[in-house]
Amino acid sequence: MAIEEEVAFLEDYVSDSVDHRGVPAGKLSTGGWRSAWYIIGVEVGERFAYFGIASNLITYLTGPLGQSTATAAVNVNTWSGTASMLPVLGAFVADAYLGRYRTIVIASLIYILGLGLLTLSAFLILIRISAQRNDSVKTFFWVNILFFCSLYMVAIGQGGHKPCVQAFGADQFDSRDSKERVSRGSFFNWWFMTLSAGITLSFLVVVYVQDNISWALGFGIPCLFMVMALALFLLGRKTYRYPKEDYKEKNAFARIGRVFVKAYKNRKLSLADPGLGQGLLEDGSSLKCKGWLECLGKALLQGEGGEEPCNRKDVEDAMALVRLIPIWFTSVVSTIPYAQYSTFFTKQGVTVDRKILPGFEIPPASFQSFIGVSILISVPTYERLFLPLARYFTKKPFGITMLQRIGAGMVLSSFNMVVAALVETKRLEMAKEYGLVDRPEATVPMSIWWFVPQYLLLGMIDVFSLVGTQEFFYDQVPTELRSIGLALSLSAMGLSSFLSGFLITVIDWVTGKDGGDSWFNTNLNRAHVDYFYWLLAAFTAIGFLAFLFFSRLYVYRRVDQV
Repeated sequence: MAIEEEVAFLEDYVSDSVDHRGVPAGKLSTGGWRSAWYIIGVEVGERFAYFGIASNLITYLTGPLGQSTATAAVNVNTWSGTASMLPVLGAFVADAYLGRYRTIVIASLIYILGLGLLTLSAFLILIRISAQRNDSVKTFFWVNILFFCSLYMVAIGQGGHKPCVQAFGADQFDSRDSKERVSRGSFFNWWFMTLSAGITLSFLVVVYVQDNISWALGFGIPCLFMVMALALFLLGRKTYRYPKEDYKEKNAFARIGRVFVKAYKNRKLSLADPGLGQGLLEDGSSLKCKGWLECLGKALLQGEGGEEPCNRKDVEDAMALVRLIPIWFTSVVSTIPYAQYSTFFTKQGVTVDRKILPGFEIPPASFQSFIGVSILISVPTYERLFLPLARYFTKKPFGITMLQRIGAGMVLSSFNMVVAALVETKRLEMAKEYGLVDRPEATVPMSIWWFVPQYLLLGMIDVFSLVGTQEFFYDQVPTELRSIGLALSLSAMGLSSFLSGFLITVIDWVTGKDGGDSWFNTNLNRAHVDYFYWLLAAFTAIGFLAFLFFSRLYVYRRVDQV
């Protein structure tokens, strides 16, 4: 009788989650899609705010702030790279100390403060320009300082918000329940589709306001949306499932870090049991982890002095993290092209014919909305058409593996750079044909619709590579470190932005010295951004080959260990 009651309890409650009162979370009263939609709504508002700043930032830097194209591109890449790397710090704070819920609330307040100060700085610059005050160099310097400080405050807020919100949303589905585990896989797809609606709206509304009405209002609208996002998040507080790890005193970083310390101390010892430390591996693939992972198994040995050894779960979790490193590095290389859509794609759009209707000229940054349109089409197609076909042919419940999904995105990424290079070559030929090479302010008689395919491909890349990477890193890290898992996927994009900025700086110096025309000449009609795109296509192809090698060696964590 007692056993039956225990089974019934396990069926009615989520074993690794609690509700807002700190008691075991009921499956019917908490979590699931009801809670997930609150969190998805929050992310829609946050993405609207973030891309309201990021999408048109290069125009603001080269316009009101008067920076050159290359300098502005480096600044945008540095900021976006920082914004994508900071989630690692935010996830650490969440997983080790505050918990995801409290981290989201605190990060949102920092986010709102940053957006408010950003709006103030834009207003002050607008006043200076309107008054034509050319004698206020010192004042303009401090306004610039305020602008960049507030911009990086937004990055800090985003760093705490981004990894925790998505991980907290995925936490609303029980990984030990087969139906909820499938729903969690769909959650990542629908999550990305709905937030793309917010991003698309930002591209269309905020960018138009910034280019045609006021930069201060264009920064103020994202601030308002962020306030509404925080209010919505707090509204769903009583429906959420909170991971028990948020209430434990044991630090996951400490126990996993101890594995590396213990393994180093025991490095001169030999494993008596050849399979020791490899209990997590499945399908007889433990042989794949001999050598560079075998040393971690030595943390299971007692060692000299009778020091207590690490337990098997801690060693398995440490191995899981180490196995992710090669996949992460290849992801960095393959996402470098992604940094270009908010910089050079936008600057190229400024030079061409942007009339889409008689008397109406679309802002070049608004064409990024086609990324969202592509996602809105690609996600339902992926869910309703591609996955059923993949399940039919592969006989697997998820259709294709997460690594296969990421690899498909890498191929599309390389192809997209080829398309972008060909389009830019066509634009340069048109500028030369019509004698516009030395007339950068003139409009090249080439329709902006030529750029649509590369934006649509970016949306498809997101559905395969970006969503696949996020699901992969969330799924393959230890349960307590899932915020870190998502942060790792975001940090790959951050580091790729830094690498993009570094490449731009070096190439600009090499090609522009001795009076030559830089690839990133401020006059894009004399620049050669197409050469840069060909270079990125080659980098991505090399990254894909490396990814194929490491993915063949990768061993997935078993479901019961996740």
